[in-house]
Amino acid sequence: MATASKDGASRPSRAGVRRSVTHLDAQGRLRMVDVGAKPVTHRQAVARAAVAMQPATLEAILAGRLAKGEALAAARLAGIMAAKRTHELVPLCHQLALDAVNVEFRRDPRRAVLEIQTRAATRARTGAEMEALVAAAAAALTIYDMAKALDRAMVIGDIRLVRKSGGRSGRFLRPGETAWPSAQGDGRKPRRR
Repeated sequence: MATASKDGASRPSRAGVRRSVTHLDAQGRLRMVDVGAKPVTHRQAVARAAVAMQPATLEAILAGRLAKGEALAAARLAGIMAAKRTHELVPLCHQLALDAVNVEFRRDPRRAVLEIQTRAATRARTGAEMEALVAAAAAALTIYDMAKALDRAMVIGDIRLVRKSGGRSGRFLRPGETAWPSAQGDGRKPRRR
């Protein structure tokens, strides 16, 4: 089923999905949304991605045994840097002054997957969802780059918004997602002393 928006364009109608496209003007042309009249509020977004690989590749990453160096540190830095430059990568995205960007890793040895979680926070007139998503994607791409000599068949996937808060639309929580323990750290196995 489709509905007509104010500009007359037909768009799919699904429960829980906004029906108007705000990046189109009355003539259907792309535009950057004017957020000047919106209040500044605290906004936060969490995104995740996953990199599937051979079990030996995951172990090499977690043990820090890659020829290129420390993959988790490089991916964390790439995620933070990418979040700060999201407006340069996504054409209609507003530039945000970010208060915080966090990048965490969790290993799933049963599936040979490295999971990535990012969080972007700001006080702004628009949300930080794109910054969190771009951070997750960049961290995943960096893992691939760091480990491709061992495993070119790695698969990057499941890039998604997990939750967001703040702004007029309020909270979003993706069904089926669980919170990560904050002590998870970088996904490495604890070292024996």
